[in-house]
Amino acid sequence: MEKNIRLQYSDLLPLIIWIGVFFVTWLFMHGADHYLEMTPEALGKYFKQRYFLIAHITSGGGALISGALQFWPKLRNFSWLLHRIIGYVYLLAILTSSISALVLSFTSAYHVNWAYAFTLQVWASVWITSSFIAWITAVQRQFKLHKEWMIRSYIVTVAFLVSGFLYKIPAIQQLGSFEAVTVPLFWLGWSVPLYTYEIIRSVKWKK
Repeated sequence: MEKNIRLQYSDLLPLIIWIGVFFVTWLFMHGADHYLEMTPEALGKYFKQRYFLIAHITSGGGALISGALQFWPKLRNFSWLLHRIIGYVYLLAILTSSISALVLSFTSAYHVNWAYAFTLQVWASVWITSSFIAWITAVQRQFKLHKEWMIRSYIVTVAFLVSGFLYKIPAIQQLGSFEAVTVPLFWLGWSVPLYTYEIIRSVKWKK
């Protein structure tokens, strides 16, 4: 009886996490609803690249939701074909969002300053390369490496949420101007979680 209860909890936990990711993603994207007005007033410096901005936001949300499903063991074991399809959806969403992010980083981001633009360029490049390596290791059937690189890819994907929600904290906004605060937040959003993962992975490997 106790074992069955534990199994039920282990089955439900990934679903609860995915629902949480879905809700947080919806909440984050809801804050960008004003961009859908597609007016110069709503889009500001992004107006000329408005379609790239919308593609970046919507496909980024798709990557967050589809990527979370890939870490659900029961769903992955239920059907490898389904796992592969969702994986391609995730990669396509990242490809669309990251290329759009690169376009924005080389255009409208310079309206903020060069450091802001450079940070986004590095961020999007890490996102593309980590996801590509995750894909190529799966093609080569190196599934252990594939899982590790999928985790790295998703950490960089989630970084958009981390930095975005951190900036909404009033105490952080009071640290300085938008230009001064967002640049270190962008680096913190992906580099610190990625570094933490590497430490955890190394400790487990030694054991």
